Amino acid sequence: MTSETAQENPCLPGGLIALDQWKTPETSVQKTLRSGLRDILQQLRAGMTPEDQAFESLDDLPALSHAKLGRYAPQPEAGELAGAINECLASLRQGGTHNRQVSFVVAPPFSGIQGALRASGLRVISPPDNLLMAEKDISGWWDEQLAGDDWVVPELADFWLRHRSGMGLLKEFFARVAMEGAGKGMVGCSSWCWQFWVQYLPELHVAPLTVAPLTDDRLTRWLAFLASGKAGGPLTARMTNDGLYVLPAPEEGCERKYSDFARDLATMARGNRGVAHAIWQRTLRARAEEDTENGDKEEKKDIPANGPSCWVAPLEQLSLPAVPQSNGRQPGHILHALLLHNGLTSEQLQLVTGLPGQEISLSLARFQRADLVTQGDTVGAFRVTPLGYPAVRKYLQSRGYPVDGF
Repeated sequence: MTSETAQENPCLPGGLIALDQWKTPETSVQKTLRSGLRDILQQLRAGMTPEDQAFESLDDLPALSHAKLGRYAPQPEAGELAGAINECLASLRQGGTHNRQVSFVVAPPFSGIQGALRASGLRVISPPDNLLMAEKDISGWWDEQLAGDDWVVPELADFWLRHRSGMGLLKEFFARVAMEGAGKGMVGCSSWCWQFWVQYLPELHVAPLTVAPLTDDRLTRWLAFLASGKAGGPLTARMTNDGLYVLPAPEEGCERKYSDFARDLATMARGNRGVAHAIWQRTLRARAEEDTENGDKEEKKDIPANGPSCWVAPLEQLSLPAVPQSNGRQPGHILHALLLHNGLTSEQLQLVTGLPGQEISLSLARFQRADLVTQGDTVGAFRVTPLGYPAVRKYLQSRGYPVDGF
């Protein structure tokens, strides 16, 4: 067991690191070639799919029931992640590597930071109903919000709109943080929002932290940890095509033969917790499509008699969402805005993109049919889905949009 494994909180493998230390998990040349081929095939499929046809998975292996999926791959607990973040911050402060009054945690979408900070126990500062607040009112609003005890801003992207009247709240906030005039608090910030503001305010230096990327070993330990709380014991997961193991996590002296699935999943998700978890859920199966050809009976003795078990479909058999082809710039403007602001209503999209409402509605409908975008039940904001995020990010990058650093 490595020192990292022995000291880390299992719900936050790798802990918190400085933002400039983050890097994507390494991959092999063969995986890069396979990924490039898959991207080409997805784009071809997107171009041939009728606009009125819903996205459907192409694999026909039996999926886990909803109940078993909730036990074997449950959603991470916000309270547990909040505790892990607090532990990491306390350790960094004790070690002298983080001494800021206001701690910024910048992370890619779906990392769970927003929910964790809401569950941190600190006083939550929520954005005002009017993000286009007059400049004369902004200072007084922040005076009221930052006064008193320690505070937390779960998601900074919720406090602004890329509009001539929608940036004042964050400009005032960053000025107060720079001058040590914001009190003591914690800030969560989407990586896309952060990418915009560090370019807009190049002199902004707040020593941001981020969650460590999920490499293959961290991902394996994290998935095993999630399952251990509700599955009723260590989960055994094996590949449907060759019987190689994915879970339980390898131990020293273990003789099981393990698949490269975790490494490939970490690469596909770019170390992103939420994306990896969403794809992981899609791969889980109730049984193998057919028995493996070699050694299946011999390996059954390694499976715990009373422990839960399931099967894992190869990533190559999954059909993940792809961005529909389009000749216009509207799709890119809309998708980029949704990521920049951590989700927007259709009215807000009109403000930040300048596009007519009818064109926005048509594009959003296409994105929803393609499983790229979903609409929330409460405020009606549209957001990119975890499964659609890899395709959306590649699409925006290929068309020259400024993407996040993750």
